[in-house]
Amino acid sequence: MCIVKNKVLVYFGVILVWSCAENDTPTYTQDVAPIIYENCTPCHRSGGAAPFSLTTFQQVNRKKNTILAVTQSGLMPPWPADRNYSHFIGERYLTEDDKQKIKDWIAAGAPIGDTSLLPPLPQYDAYSHIGKPDTTVWFDSILVEGDSRDKFYIATLPVTLSENKYVRAMEFLPNDNNLVHHMNGRLLNYKEGKKASITSGQRILNLEVDEDEYVRQFNALQLANDDGTRPQQINSAVNYLPGVQAQMYPEGIGGFTMNKQSILIADDIHFGPIPQDKWDHSRVNIFFSKTPPKRPIREVMLGTNGASKIIPPLVIPPGEVTAHTTFLKIPEDISILTINPHMHLLGKSFKAYAFTPSQDTIRLIHIPQWDFRWQYFYTFPKMLKIPAGSVIYVEAEYDNTAQNPNNPYNPPREIRERLDNGGAGMRTTDEMLQFIISWLPYEKGDEEVSLDLEVVSD
Repeated sequence: MCIVKNKVLVYFGVILVWSCAENDTPTYTQDVAPIIYENCTPCHRSGGAAPFSLTTFQQVNRKKNTILAVTQSGLMPPWPADRNYSHFIGERYLTEDDKQKIKDWIAAGAPIGDTSLLPPLPQYDAYSHIGKPDTTVWFDSILVEGDSRDKFYIATLPVTLSENKYVRAMEFLPNDNNLVHHMNGRLLNYKEGKKASITSGQRILNLEVDEDEYVRQFNALQLANDDGTRPQQINSAVNYLPGVQAQMYPEGIGGFTMNKQSILIADDIHFGPIPQDKWDHSRVNIFFSKTPPKRPIREVMLGTNGASKIIPPLVIPPGEVTAHTTFLKIPEDISILTINPHMHLLGKSFKAYAFTPSQDTIRLIHIPQWDFRWQYFYTFPKMLKIPAGSVIYVEAEYDNTAQNPNNPYNPPREIRERLDNGGAGMRTTDEMLQFIISWLPYEKGDEEVSLDLEVVSD
């Protein structure tokens, strides 16, 4: 780093002008690579979710104009939540200084700099985002037809263990084609002697069939115990949405028991429209714990298919921008861990907050510009206490005008929430308003419990 800049030096009566401005020019190795490695490479790499890699100088240099455009506009790195409203673990953003370094570097001709100063490239596990799993299980391959239509299936995955085990986390990963838009997974646990075989049933159910065929296919899955009773069910054992990364909580928080015989059900596994046939072969990583969970996580969902009504009903006429709300009173003190807002293509903005009995407002999340492509499960740095008697409010806007570039119809047509025909109500071209909250009954001191494993491990 040059310290003296444009200084006038006097040496034996000779005036020398020493300018080292050129040494202040940002270089890739010292200035830009650290920014790229921290904010871009986690997705832009071989095996990552992004369509191209940014792991070498040559790759970054080729994409420099694109990088300039998306970083200056704030489009990348993707972090829809307003950081001035609330904070979460793993926030992705560039500081103004970071943006200026990239801009100055490109303006200077994108010099590479001293290659000996290049920081080491971060190492990533191609098979997990949260660590080394104890085991990995695979769904059967599904051929997704390329007819530019949404596809909905139920897929089952039998799992056999040597003994009952405690699951700390599950992680769903679509294959390299990234065809899966969303998946909600529940686990069926079978007690010993209640089911002779968990592998004899059909593995795939097409949700686009008529009602009679749906019943036939569902029965063919053979999910019940042999005596016709229902096995134990773990809801939300694993979920997936665009941009979602599996959440690993500190030891003792969350998790569940997985019996020696179980079936993981991917309910409403949704493949977005594609123009040509492709195969999907998704997998689930399982992380076990040696001890049972001390505090099992609970879940509540507001809005579509949830515990609260949408007001007014979610019907968006063509050419209009509409506003809707939903709210739920909390009967006991709770500690919130993770929240997940969900809308579709017409989503414009989303805000959620809690209003307490003492008239205080607890900010949860604000997404001023909804982006259907990025729908995270947002985890707070520490548990967030919501007092008993508080009301959680959700306010959402939808844009069904021709000015909305994500509008699936041109000209616009009426779009609404649909709750019929199995999973068909989750079509991308329909609409939803959901707010999913993962929570625990409050215990004294929860406000100081860190949910950031990197902080805990430090």
